[in-house]
Amino acid sequence: MSLSKWLPMPLHSLLLFIVWLLLNNTVAPGHLVLGAFLALTIPLLCAPLKTRQPKVLRPLLALRYIFRVLGDIVVANVEVAILVLGPMRKLQPAFVAVPLDLSGDLPITLLASTVSLTPGTVSAEVSEDRKWLYIHALHMTDEQGLIATVKSRYEAPLKEIFGC
Repeated sequence: MSLSKWLPMPLHSLLLFIVWLLLNNTVAPGHLVLGAFLALTIPLLCAPLKTRQPKVLRPLLALRYIFRVLGDIVVANVEVAILVLGPMRKLQPAFVAVPLDLSGDLPITLLASTVSLTPGTVSAEVSEDRKWLYIHALHMTDEQGLIATVKSRYEAPLKEIFGC
């Protein structure tokens, strides 16, 4: 049998062993044995739960994406503050269905999280077939404009980052 079958996550095992010894503040033989036992068994039990995630193919683009989202959050905070301080009857809340070109759970989750992090919009649901992202907007005057913004500012970079 291969070593990876008995030690599926060697770095995690080492980290668990070290943390166990540090938490107990001892290197007594009993704690060495118990720490080694836990360091081997916990990753073995957790290995079947591990799912493969797509690799980040363009890390610099990912960094640029993070800064873009942070900037959009600041701008959206100001816009939402202006809307909320104004007359409430002028708000036009709406739900929008955004067609998805992304594949994979992680990229879709990142897109939905990005939309929810940006004030004024919230991801309501992803369709079962993973073809639509339903977004609630606090104030919307142009549905196609919102869809185009989500697709160009967030979905397109995520497609490049993950190559999907």
